[in-house]
Amino acid sequence: MNQLERLEQSYATNPAPFFEIGDTVRVKVRVVEARVSGKKKTQEEEKERIQVFEGLVIARKHGKATETFTVRKISFGVGVERIFPVHSPNVAGIEVIRKGQVRRAKLYYLRDKKGKAAKISEREFSRTPKTSKEGTAVEDVSSEDATRAEDSE
Repeated sequence: MNQLERLEQSYATNPAPFFEIGDTVRVKVRVVEARVSGKKKTQEEEKERIQVFEGLVIARKHGKATETFTVRKISFGVGVERIFPVHSPNVAGIEVIRKGQVRRAKLYYLRDKKGKAAKISEREFSRTPKTSKEGTAVEDVSSEDATRAEDSE
């Protein structure tokens, strides 16, 4: 392992929640505001708050510690895009609101669409992981695999 890989590994924080292109996410970002208090401009107050940015994930780039994702939303009729690093300490959390079904890796074509034309169809999604009969969490299983498992019992 070379020095660059070790450095990237040290920057990678806890694993981000699983989300894909086409998902609607709510990103919570830490914002630090500096205010000048009183007549003396040397005294500054730092106030930290959480700002929420909710929109559609239209791109994911790079990998490992340098991975970024682009979120797009429409605010007062104007398209707004923000690029977030996945492992940034300023990103307080990423919450998946709904899963979208798309067949492209980058959804830049949505920039030209308006209204219903910019909608993404939804795929099955549950906020809690599916559990098996034993009560352990199970990943998504295709219907073909599920029928094979039932036939073997």
